[in-house]
Amino acid sequence: MPEDERVRGCGGPGPETNEPNEPNFGTPYDDVFKTLLVDHTPLILPLLNDVFGERYTGRERIEFRSGEHFITQPDGTRRKRVTDSHFVVWGDVCRAYVVECQTNLDGSILIRIFEYALSAALEGSTLEGDILTVPFPRTALLCLRSRESTPEEMQVRILFPEGEAVTYNVPVIRAQGYALEEIFEKGLYFLLPFHIFSHEKRFGEYEADEAKLRGLQREYEMIASRLEALSERGKLTEYERATLLEMSRKVVESLARRYERVREGVRSVMGGTVLEYEAKTAY
Repeated sequence: MPEDERVRGCGGPGPETNEPNEPNFGTPYDDVFKTLLVDHTPLILPLLNDVFGERYTGRERIEFRSGEHFITQPDGTRRKRVTDSHFVVWGDVCRAYVVECQTNLDGSILIRIFEYALSAALEGSTLEGDILTVPFPRTALLCLRSRESTPEEMQVRILFPEGEAVTYNVPVIRAQGYALEEIFEKGLYFLLPFHIFSHEKRFGEYEADEAKLRGLQREYEMIASRLEALSERGKLTEYERATLLEMSRKVVESLARRYERVREGVRSVMGGTVLEYEAKTAY
């Protein structure tokens, strides 16, 4: 890898901190996504390894960058865009990322992602003489609810006046596509709170059938047990374990808001409350 890629697009190291500004939470799922990024930043690294083929060990430093960018419209007005995450990872090399969390794919998401990526690229650009270098970040979309038709990758095709075309690839992380065993095998604990989306279509069955509801409860008992074992072995801190459980309950509370027995059934085997972020208070 060329020497200049070690810092290109990163704009030089910032303060020695992993803490971005306090996020402005929108939906409950944004809340969970950003809480994990803000309070347990290293949990994103195994996901980057899986999606981009990186080899992060967990010892790298992650630095968040500005989440607010302004896009100038054709009429001259400026429109604010807020990214879910724009950060750089300082390891053997410095690499920039933009990761967007979306419940459902819609027709405009690719436009928004490109706007985020372009803003991040300009933020990390360098001007040397008459040459402006604009390095685009690695960009991905975490899609919480997917179908068979949901693509594994989206693309932005950039056409230059000379006729040359460049394709900018945006991997789609389909949360529902990860089996529970794969999540634990690869250490993708960041995805655990969103695992309940894989059960969403069966909520009506769980609500009406005690045996099926008990099967869901056993699955979440197993999740809690495995997280406790990871904490005991030092693979997760107690703070991380507690947060993953609380964020999982928060997603269940929102997604199954019309299914009282499902909500209560999962809560009963995982303990604690949903709305209060007790792990952070205790920490």
